[in-house]
Amino acid sequence: MISTNDLKNGMVIEYDGKLMQILEFMHVLQNKVAYVRVKMKDLRSGTVTETALKGSDSAFKRCYIERKEMQYIYNTGDALAFMDMETYEQIEIPLSRLAWEKKFIVEGANVNITFYEGEILGVSLPDKVTLKITDTTPAVKGASTDRKKAILETGLELNVPAFLEIGTEIIVSTIDGNYVSRA
Repeated sequence: MISTNDLKNGMVIEYDGKLMQILEFMHVLQNKVAYVRVKMKDLRSGTVTETALKGSDSAFKRCYIERKEMQYIYNTGDALAFMDMETYEQIEIPLSRLAWEKKFIVEGANVNITFYEGEILGVSLPDKVTLKITDTTPAVKGASTDRKKAILETGLELNVPAFLEIGTEIIVSTIDGNYVSRA
């Protein structure tokens, strides 16, 4: 068990029966009352919660999340299938739980699957990924815009610089889904 004084960013705790990851925390002293303001993410549902914890709320179970590198092999229509490259064991994660992540995963890519006591929580993405442009309008000389829409190999649609063409590999942020640079 850990107390509010032991909380750190990135730590996972059990709070109100939920598996919560600490995103931000801050010790606050207001009107001679000390508490910790905490922003947490529910690892099962993805919802973000902000709350204030007093020193008396100090009995939290620390939870250790396991990460295992697996390869994305195919889309079943309802789920994405991943394979452990050591044991060749396959798992499927419903598309409903990977709405954001599927925009950045291409077949054959290695990703980290997160588990807690055997329960599959989801996919942990790197901060940036390299993807190929599959559809965009051609650049027009003298055009007044410096950006245009592009569709990537995963179906993600975003704005890119006007000079980029079909087949160009670009780096995309998985945090906000925006163009970062050419690959």
